[in-house]
Amino acid sequence: MTQKQTTTANKISTYLILIVLIAMSLSIVALISAVYAYTQNMIPPAGFLAIIGIFGIVMSIVSLHQNSQRSAAMKIEVPKVMTYIECKNCGTKISREFQRGDFVFKELDVCPKCPEHKQMITGVYKEIKEKEKIYEV
Repeated sequence: MTQKQTTTANKISTYLILIVLIAMSLSIVALISAVYAYTQNMIPPAGFLAIIGIFGIVMSIVSLHQNSQRSAAMKIEVPKVMTYIECKNCGTKISREFQRGDFVFKELDVCPKCPEHKQMITGVYKEIKEKEKIYEV
């Protein structure tokens, strides 16, 4: 599910970059046209083209910078999933990271303390981090 969200965010980012690159290329064309108009001694059109070109390049750079900051802030942290294992006989409890194929009531290997009995998965939980407490002074 997180891969789907990541690829969607990347597509939006790619489309934005494409639009910004088109705008930047048009701004460069406007600057080149301004230089050509200035060499032809057409000062007012050269000034307008130069302003349009510079404004377009600045806006493109600002858009790319804001997009990079937004994508850095959108990083999704994958929660840690834990599997709790318990022995039926001696009640030994062990926790480990979730492995593919783990499910509740699945019988596992023999217990290290009592080898004649098997261990069983009694729970699969997402580890919840406590929110940091903010203390006002």
